[in-house]
Amino acid sequence: MTDDELQRLMSKLRALDSCAVSDALDSLALPPAVTGLPPLSVANRIAGPAVTVKLGPGSAAGGSDRHLGTTAIEAARTGDIIVIEHAYGIDCAGWGGVLSVGAQLRGIAGVIIDGPARDIDEARDLDFPVYGRSATSRTARGRVHEQDFDCPVTIGDVVVSPGDIALADASGVVFVPHAHLSEVVRRAERITARERLMVEALRDGEPITEVVGRDYEEMLDEL
Repeated sequence: MTDDELQRLMSKLRALDSCAVSDALDSLALPPAVTGLPPLSVANRIAGPAVTVKLGPGSAAGGSDRHLGTTAIEAARTGDIIVIEHAYGIDCAGWGGVLSVGAQLRGIAGVIIDGPARDIDEARDLDFPVYGRSATSRTARGRVHEQDFDCPVTIGDVVVSPGDIALADASGVVFVPHAHLSEVVRRAERITARERLMVEALRDGEPITEVVGRDYEEMLDEL
């Protein structure tokens, strides 16, 4: 896929919501949306290639002074999304305010973290999207460290590879494998168009039992 093709598809994807994209993934037997990752700061819809970070419990081996997330921020390009695996049951932040400032200055679209984040008020003031499991004030110091970045990570029950496409809004978070982006966008656009026709029919006075019936249940089989 050329850069121009990718940008064209990304422009289309940004016009879609996570529900339509999740349905499109379902229709391809790919993992649908990850639930339980609401917007912690602002509910701006974000979509972009994933730059991944994997956190682990304990202090960094060998006394590394690299702060978690910083290498990913420096490696990211404008429009990328930082995606962090932090699902170890440890109550501490895997993302914070200084990181939000640094990411925004790099043109990063937002952050998705499968775990807690902090400095949420600061991210809100920046209008910087942080999607995550929860908010906390607890520091990561001595609790977790960065194991790796630019590697496969697991978010919910979905394995995300670097360069996969992330989309997040107030309904959920979806990850589209790079190789399936074109077909997922095509199917999501068809789903969106069909649902728009349903809404128009309802506004024209048609009974909802006729508008939303068996055809709705079988809609994903006809894409």
